Amino acid sequence: MSVPYQTHDRLPVPHGFFGREGGVSEGVYATLNAGQNSKDDPARVAENRQRICMALGADHLVSLSQIHSDVVHIIDAAPTETLQGDGFVTRVPEIAISALSADCGPILFIDEKAGVIGACHAGWRGAVGGIIESTVAAMCELGASPAQTKAVLGPTISQANYEVGAKWKAERLDEGIDARFFADGPSSTPHFDLPAFILSRLKACGVAGTWTGDCTYANPTRYHSYRRNTHNGESRYGRNISAIMLAP
Repeated sequence: MSVPYQTHDRLPVPHGFFGREGGVSEGVYATLNAGQNSKDDPARVAENRQRICMALGADHLVSLSQIHSDVVHIIDAAPTETLQGDGFVTRVPEIAISALSADCGPILFIDEKAGVIGACHAGWRGAVGGIIESTVAAMCELGASPAQTKAVLGPTISQANYEVGAKWKAERLDEGIDARFFADGPSSTPHFDLPAFILSRLKACGVAGTWTGDCTYANPTRYHSYRRNTHNGESRYGRNISAIMLAP
């Protein structure tokens, strides 16, 4: 069975923004769940990931145990064990590096001239904490240039569906997030614009970034969403995956 996925013309190498279609998982994880740390059947997750790997034509699909950090791993071979962190950078072909997400922002990067790619998971904690800057810096260690780097933010919760409390907003303002990333929703409750915030951090790094425009929360048949499941009284949730690799 083919696995549907989205691509973007800014990324001229094999890549994909995968949702929840085309896999073998069931129930709340249906059908394409790529999260190895979810409570899904590990055999089903492994089959889903194999399908993703085959769709990309990759020798390996590698993911991190994500911890909302600024930790980035530069790899020259597929890791033999699961690493903790929130970003990967490589210049080795046929290794698909990835970012898992279920509302947070998965970002894929490329400096085509330098032959360097990156992938990172940027929720609000990671974005505030420097994961984007750390990923760009790691790419530069391998010879990339921010001015030559392009980045695409994949399916992410949109501002319309990211309601936050007044206390949360006040805490983020104290941390330095600009008030322009908040807007009042129904009943004057604040909503946070995570995609715009991520794009602003990319711009501050000198990297040209764009968002695919897909909201995970608003598309239950296409994407897994932690917040949507929580609102439905479900603590379990699947993970979408965004992956990129250099062709041989």
